[in-house]
This record gives sequence, C-alpha cells and structure tokens, in this order.
Amino acid sequence: MALRGARRRPAHPARGAVARGDRGAVRPYAARRGRIGAAATEVRPRRPPTAHRRRRDRRDSAGTRPPRGRTPPRPAHRAGRGPIGGPVNPEHPERAEDSAVRDADVRDAGTREADAQDAGAGERRLHPVTPLRRAWAPVAVGTGWAVHDPDGAYRRVADLATETLLLGGATLVLAASLYGFLSWWFTHFAVTGTELRIRTGLLFRRTAHIRLDRLQAVDVNQPLLARFVGVAKLKMDVIGTDSKDELAYLSERDAAVLRAELLARAAGFAPETAHEVGEAPVANLVHVPPRQLAVSLLLTGTTWALLLAALAVPPLLWLATHSTGLLIGTGIPLIGAAGARSVGRFMKEYDWRVGESPDGLRLDHGLLDKEHETVPPGRVQAVRIVEPLLWRRRGWVRVELDVAGSSNSVLVPVAPRAVADAVIARILPGVTVPEELSRPPARSAWCVPLWWRGQGLAVTDTVFATRHGLLSRTLALVPHAKVQSVRLTQGPWERRNGVADIHVETGANTSVTARLRDTAEARQLLQAQADRSRTGRRTALPDRWMAKSAE
Repeated sequence: MALRGARRRPAHPARGAVARGDRGAVRPYAARRGRIGAAATEVRPRRPPTAHRRRRDRRDSAGTRPPRGRTPPRPAHRAGRGPIGGPVNPEHPERAEDSAVRDADVRDAGTREADAQDAGAGERRLHPVTPLRRAWAPVAVGTGWAVHDPDGAYRRVADLATETLLLGGATLVLAASLYGFLSWWFTHFAVTGTELRIRTGLLFRRTAHIRLDRLQAVDVNQPLLARFVGVAKLKMDVIGTDSKDELAYLSERDAAVLRAELLARAAGFAPETAHEVGEAPVANLVHVPPRQLAVSLLLTGTTWALLLAALAVPPLLWLATHSTGLLIGTGIPLIGAAGARSVGRFMKEYDWRVGESPDGLRLDHGLLDKEHETVPPGRVQAVRIVEPLLWRRRGWVRVELDVAGSSNSVLVPVAPRAVADAVIARILPGVTVPEELSRPPARSAWCVPLWWRGQGLAVTDTVFATRHGLLSRTLALVPHAKVQSVRLTQGPWERRNGVADIHVETGANTSVTARLRDTAEARQLLQAQADRSRTGRRTALPDRWMAKSAE
C-alpha cells in the first residue's frame, strides 16, 4: 500500500508548476487563468491554533482568508482582554448605546405606567351641578327645530291633545336629565406628574392629554348663573392648539386650588410640593374705572356709525321696498352690532384690572360674566397701541395683543399713554415705545393719496415698529426675537413710483406691514431684519413660567 501511494504522489513538483508553500503544486494553467496572480509565489501563513478546545469558543484569525464560497467572519461582539486592572470583557460601544436606549424605554414605560396608576387612583368628577348644564342639549335641539319652522311647529303642537303634550314634555325632561347625568358620570379628570388627563364621551370616548410643560394659561370663567350657584370653569391654553380644553364646572375653591397646582407644575415645581405653592401673589398695575370706560365707548366713532346705520337704513329700505322680511333681516343685525360695540363691550370690560404675578399678567374683568385670564410671559408676539381720533385730546389709548396659543386680544381697554407705556414695558422687558417714526417718501402719494401721511416706520434695537391710519392710528410693535419671516412685495404701480412694502410675520399667524418704503430702503430692511431676528432669538430670555421662583 505504501508503494502504491508513493507511485501516485510524485516526490517533486511537475515541470512548469508554480510553488505554493507546503500544500503541493499548482499547475501552470491555473496561474495563466489568473487564479493566483502576481502573489502566487508568496506563502500564505497557516491558520493559528484555536485558543480554546470547545468549538463554540473558536474564532477565526484576522489574517486568515475565508473559505471559498463563504462570507468573511464578522468582528467579535466582545472586545478582548483590556489593560490590567480593567474589566476582562468591557461592553461594546454599540451594545452600550442599545442598552442605554433600552433603559430609557424602560424608564419611560415605568413613568407612563406610574402616571396611569396615578391617574386611575386620583381621577375626579366635576361638580354635581354640571348635569344641569349638559341637559340643555336635547332642549336646544327641540328649540332649534321650532325656530327653524315656527308655522309647522305651531300647527303640529296645536293638533296634539293635552295629555300627549304633557307626556311629551315629561319625556323630553326625563331624556334631558338622563343625558346630563350620564355625560357627567362618564367625565373624569386627573393630574399626573407630567400631564392633565380629561376623559369625556358617552358613546364615543375621548381622552385629552394636556402636557403641563406646554401649558400656557389657565383661565377661570364664571357666567352669571354659575356665580349664583358658586361654580366656575377652567380653560387651558396649550402651545400648538387653537381651541381650549375646559373643565366645566368646578366649585370656586376647587377651581382656584387646581389652577394654582397646574401653574406650579407648569413652572417646574415637583408634584409633591405643587400643592404647597398655592396662588402666586398679584401686584395691581392698572384699574379702569367704569366711568372712564363708558366715556371712551361714547367717543368711539364705530359705535356711533353702527347706531346711525341701525336707525337710518331700515326705514329707507321700508320706504323703498315695503318688505317686512328685508326690514327685519337688515335692522336686527345692525342693532345687534351697535349693541355689541357699546353695551356688550361695557359689560365685558367692566371693572378691568391688570395685575402682575410670577406666572404672567392677570386680567380680571366682567359685569355679568366674571373672567380671570392670564397673559403668559414670553408668548406675546406683537403689541398694538390703538388711538382713535376722539381720544387724542384726552391722551387715551387702547392696548391690544397677539399671543401665540391664546385668545387674549386686549391688555388695557382704555388708559393714558404713560400708563400704557408702563404696562408694555412689563410685558415686553427692555422695549421702549418709539416716539418718532419716519414717513414714506412724498412720491408714494401717487399710490395712496392723502392716507400715505398716516404711514410710519421705526426700527430700534429691540422692536420693529410700524404705524398706519390717519383718523384712528394704530402703532404695532414686534420684538425682533418674535419675527418668523420677512418678505418684500411690490406691485406694478409701486414699482413705477419706486416704493415697496415690508411684511413681518409673527408666531401668532399675524403680519405687520411697513407700507410705501423706498425700494432701496426696503431691500436693506429685508436683509437687516433677518439678521436682527437671528440675534434676538439667541439673546432672548426663556419662556419658562416662574423660572426665578422655581430655581
């Protein structure tokens, strides 16, 4: 057998063969076909011995070539032995990052589970008088049907017997009471460590998750009937939403305690200490007397214009058409608008007070319906100072606001100019109202005759200020940090006269326009305002509530 094997295996390589270490010879045609290449004469190192005996502990050497037809081995997940004194197998960075992500997910899941447990344990219902408010829905449906078709409703009611009417009325009252009770029974709210949850819905369930760190304002509203019963409603303003979530109704004491707790948690206080913070102190800044408010409404031109229209237009239409429907359809809206501009504003802005507190400016007002509103600091996007023509002799102005995520639009209904400037300095720290504004060039009269004199512009280190109006003047102030975008517009007639408009957009979806500026000046303002906005956002103070108190 040995001789037969010796005859089959030649002792020397074949003629013309290429050496391949100690693993035998390679025939010439293999080298010519490019399987070996220029490195054919090099000797490949042998595979080192395995470090361990068990097969699962074996690892390929970094210098070995993978077998033909197989993928190269991946690097080991575990690092080798570290320096002396360190861990034998330190964790891989990717594994450490994955572990950190898993730990964060576990913590978040734990937080959510804890919040869910807290919400389930601390869920509360509204005041027991709330079903009376909810019971008006079925009654409102029946009233709407009767108003929509009064003749048909009268005929159908007249055809019914007395017993049927009594039975129908009793059924309607029972259905309304049952609806109000069930809607109250299925409404719950709870305050957790991170959010306020409101669960509502009788047939279709709805759960509102209001994050406390995005809460802007908590307003207390007391309608006339609610004041007699001693209840109030809470309205929450949240960043990024236009509508308000509300809790209606709570007792006056519960509403005040819950409002203070929500504001404290939104300011960053711990949940266990939020109950101890209580209501923030308020320092009164402005009080508008009722007599001053009434005189200011009488000196408003819009009120007199609507009143004259309500008295003159309907009789003229009656003499021209003799149509009762046209008379009613025109006279009632005009009388209602005149009443809303005079009597309605007086009842809403009655006893107006502005107070300063760590969580913002407090607004308290109302004759029949009492409202307690909050203007959150840092969320005011623009301030407008309105000066009607008949107010100028008395030196009175009206201050209005554009607040992101809030419906507050009036800061001071009427006040002297010095008082208004002091309040603006409180809500916009470091902002000074400019006294002198530059007018557009005289050639802009070809674009807007006469009214071009009411336009003005002033740019300071803190605000972008524009003025418009000739009879009723309005001065708009936009802090540079609140500017979201700037654009230049120029129509064909403005281009012919060498003027353009600059529009400044704010975060409250409002625009302030500097009209009829010189074209070169407008282009320079466009570039300069973009730079001022970037600088203002970098140096702006945080919008956090009660930051000093929380720290």
